[in-house]
Amino acid sequence: MITICKACFPASLSKPGLLFTAFLTFLLMMNTSCKSRQNVDLILYNAHIYSVDEDFSQAEAFAVQAGKFVAVGSREEILSSYQSDNVIDAKGKFVYPGFYDAHCHFYGYGSNLLKRADLAGTPSPEDVILRLKKHRELNPSGWLEGRGWDQNDWPAKDFPDKHLLDEAFPDIPVYLIRIDGHAAWVNSKALELAGITSSTIVQGGSVILKDNEPSGILIDEAMELVASIIPPADETFIQKALLMAQEKCLANGLTSLADAGLPKKTILLIDSMQQADILKIRIYAMLDPSEENILQFIQNGPYVTDKLSVRSVKLYADGALGSRGACLLEDYSDDAGNRGILIKPENEYRTICQLAYDNGYQVNTHAIGDSANRFILGIYADFLKGDNALRWRIEHAQVVHPDDMKLFAENRIIPSVQPTHATSDMYWAEKRLGAGRMAEAYAYQTLLQTNEWLPLGTDFPIEQINPLLTFYAAIARQDVHGFPEGGFQPGEALSREQALRGMTLWAAKAAFEEDVKGSIEVGKWADFVILDKDIMEIPIQEAPGVQLISTWISGLEVYQANNSN
Repeated sequence: MITICKACFPASLSKPGLLFTAFLTFLLMMNTSCKSRQNVDLILYNAHIYSVDEDFSQAEAFAVQAGKFVAVGSREEILSSYQSDNVIDAKGKFVYPGFYDAHCHFYGYGSNLLKRADLAGTPSPEDVILRLKKHRELNPSGWLEGRGWDQNDWPAKDFPDKHLLDEAFPDIPVYLIRIDGHAAWVNSKALELAGITSSTIVQGGSVILKDNEPSGILIDEAMELVASIIPPADETFIQKALLMAQEKCLANGLTSLADAGLPKKTILLIDSMQQADILKIRIYAMLDPSEENILQFIQNGPYVTDKLSVRSVKLYADGALGSRGACLLEDYSDDAGNRGILIKPENEYRTICQLAYDNGYQVNTHAIGDSANRFILGIYADFLKGDNALRWRIEHAQVVHPDDMKLFAENRIIPSVQPTHATSDMYWAEKRLGAGRMAEAYAYQTLLQTNEWLPLGTDFPIEQINPLLTFYAAIARQDVHGFPEGGFQPGEALSREQALRGMTLWAAKAAFEEDVKGSIEVGKWADFVILDKDIMEIPIQEAPGVQLISTWISGLEVYQANNSN
């Protein structure tokens, strides 16, 4: 029953006939108002929304229909124009586009969680052994695997050797991947099974010798001699690894990511799991340059769905700085005579680049050292020939000679960087490079200026998965304890707007996806996150501790924190 208060009408309308007419008019207005509001699947209002559009505008509310934003504006605009059975009061919380990790190892991360001992942060080789023994108790069969050790964290900074592993595990093969993924520590049993001797020579890698026998340390391509004989994962394992990795990603606000190097089998499984809506996260898959990937994907052109984009190939130019495999123009400051490793002969890079160029694929090449960067920039330039729209990428671009910076701009080559690499490496990078080369390293603001945009990632599991650590490191250039005071090479810091764009819109742009994701704009996928604090305004030191309230993909909540209100 609707009651109309007479006080709401002039006295002249109090007569029965006039009052009845007013009542009908009121009902007609109400009915017209309801009909004029468009039905949508979701309305979110009472929020502080950073759209990350071209103007970096802010809003209070938005409406979502069929998985996409249909309106973004003020509370009044949205609530007066749209209605829904699913209306969310954000209670003044802070909303951003879903975070996009522009370079990571998604499947590798899940694989680590399932089968490898976590060796990150171990303070000594002996502590590695303790963790391995605990892991072995839970995984008693087959190979003993681990990942995350870093000799730079130990009292002695030298590489370990096989003897400690032999004493603890004499009868089972052990394979331990260094934190950067470019070196492995193995025992004698693994060396024996792989047939590795003091005379083993590997293109693009090295078997480190000690007392004229393999020490147990394998660099870059030499790792494959052991990795290739470890029994391959079956489809059940791969599916579990992908789902476990997704769970961690969604809990950290990641709605999209670029997986840097995948085989055919894993990509096809990702596609089928996404089609079945088991895997909800959006993936830009960089291909391993294998023959089967060339036949399945590259020669048939890009393969793109709403959740999967296959349009790039991942190459490796060199190794990593921490394991002295990065290819440098001059010797390592702490290892005279060593300039690192170029992984493949030049003709192999050119062959893959030609295939990619002919079939509309991006080329994304890992290049750490200044020599590797110069080498790949030169090859790219031969194909791209100046201004172009192909968006070929250099992954990491960690040490770039000043003379080569112009090549990024001249050929529209995209540097794709990971800010937490700078704050992880800053304790020892000068030992590798010497003071004279440090100005060339981790130069993110300089790299941004070459094209005026810069995609950001983490490279997880090499670094931690949390994108807010990317945001913090890019701006503060410090570790979470505030070291060093004033920041590491603070002139290369990014602004907050640049950092947020780098982990949303610019990451999408690096994958040709800026028209469908990366910002909160009409027509784009409704992928967003809600945080409890405003990362654009709080003291930057608080950013790593900001809490994620929820993660949304296509307007559907895919993660909610237990303590959210």
